[in-house]
Amino acid sequence: MATEQIQISPRLAIPETEIVERFVRASGAGGQNVNKVSTAVELRFDIAHSPSLPEPLRERLLARRDRRVTSEGVLVIDAQRFRTQDRNRQDARERLASFIQASLSVPKARVATKPTYGSKLRRLDQKKERAQVKRGRSTRNWE
Repeated sequence: MATEQIQISPRLAIPETEIVERFVRASGAGGQNVNKVSTAVELRFDIAHSPSLPEPLRERLLARRDRRVTSEGVLVIDAQRFRTQDRNRQDARERLASFIQASLSVPKARVATKPTYGSKLRRLDQKKERAQVKRGRSTRNWE
């Protein structure tokens, strides 16, 4: 039996065995249906212990400041946009794929630069002009 996989990129796929899905009742409007059927999906993916993620990608994912990632390194995605369980499940998986795809590219290292001499002079000239304007607003004896 072949296991299903979520394709992230041509070289990266996550097996379904690493994903935990729980179906819960959705909140919000929906009439009687919202009280009867568990259409919302809570998808959990353990980033910290996933064997299918390369180490540099895992570090970038865990370094992201995202409220969906717990302190243990588990990504939790709640999907309840749609009325059907199947569509919410598909939406949660798409959001998981886009979350991982966002960290696939390695960020370019920042090169430290210094302000140019001209930009320093322009900044100081603007400061002097602003100070002159404020000095002109000071109270004077008009008597």
